Amino acid sequence: MLYQVIIAAGLVTFLINLILNLRSLKTPRRNSRIPDPAPLISVMVPARDEEANIGACLESLQKQDYPNYEVLVLDDNSADNTSEIVGDMADGDNRIRLYSGEPLPEDWAGKPFACYQLAQRAKGDWLLFVDADTIHAPHMLRSVLSIATELKTSLLSGFPRQLANSFPQKIAIPVLYFVILSWLPLWWLHRSRKPRPSLAIGQFLLFPREAYWKMGGHEAVKSRILEDVWLGVEINRSGGRHVAIDLSPVVSCNMYRSIGAMWEGFIKWMYSVAAMSRLGLFAMLVAGYFFFLAPFYWLWHEYITLTDPSVWRGVVLFQVAVILLMRGLIDNRFKEPVISAILHPFGFTFLVASGLYAGGKRLVGAGVSWKKRFYGRESPVE
Repeated sequence: MLYQVIIAAGLVTFLINLILNLRSLKTPRRNSRIPDPAPLISVMVPARDEEANIGACLESLQKQDYPNYEVLVLDDNSADNTSEIVGDMADGDNRIRLYSGEPLPEDWAGKPFACYQLAQRAKGDWLLFVDADTIHAPHMLRSVLSIATELKTSLLSGFPRQLANSFPQKIAIPVLYFVILSWLPLWWLHRSRKPRPSLAIGQFLLFPREAYWKMGGHEAVKSRILEDVWLGVEINRSGGRHVAIDLSPVVSCNMYRSIGAMWEGFIKWMYSVAAMSRLGLFAMLVAGYFFFLAPFYWLWHEYITLTDPSVWRGVVLFQVAVILLMRGLIDNRFKEPVISAILHPFGFTFLVASGLYAGGKRLVGAGVSWKKRFYGRESPVE
């Protein structure tokens, strides 16, 4: 009985934290105004084998209603038609410039090196890094710059709307925001007078030029696979203010085109967590199991397996109700499919399985692959 009460109390705590997070997240507005004169924004897109995504991304950037921006694309040694697609679009729009990536140095991870090459060529007062699989509303630049200047941020990132193509993706992908917003006290981090690290998601990273180079740019995180998280840490170390916002009205992202790509992506994240702390990854997986998965097992046990109810059947029902309420709040905010909440145990099991697999790979030194590049234990990249 004590165990069930502890789990129920923990879930209520997570629910309160989630509500505070959702209330505190700022959202870009259509009626946002821009400074006069409008500063130049450099929008930078690293692209490696992105022929399925890059056209839609650039088309959405071309439609921005902001008056002063440039778009820089780096073809990171792609083996598909990425370069040709970007080149054709650049021929018809002088705001778009295409660059060819240099060979990857041994002590750099792929994406940080691509972003670093772009930043060296950028002319803007603001540096915005976006992934090639993102799509942007016409008022994106104007509205996010308004928030960034209002809050005086050194790094603005946040939560794009995550799109899903297949049924398994619709079940698993929404679990990521559920875990982050349940556990991370963003509302407290943002209100602190002392700059504290927040959440950085690499699909969208906006820096004032001076703040970016002050913390060392992407060179400061050159060996990190999870470079976005570490960029937030470095901004905090340099005394900058780091804020996460709700980007879902202005940015959407189609992270994975297949189940295999989704599995590989989840493993990459978990492997990077294990590289920081294997004990930390283990603790996260254990806590996730007991709080977000075990209540469904106990519910099945109480209502299907047992013929006579136990004294804590009501507590278990309460636990599951709280989890589903949390899922409902998050999925409604970010317009996720209802089926994901209904099949929550399956989506969360996928997350736990990827964590166990990635932790095992790190333990035996098997390494991890991403974008057709392999990072092993002997590599300086982690």
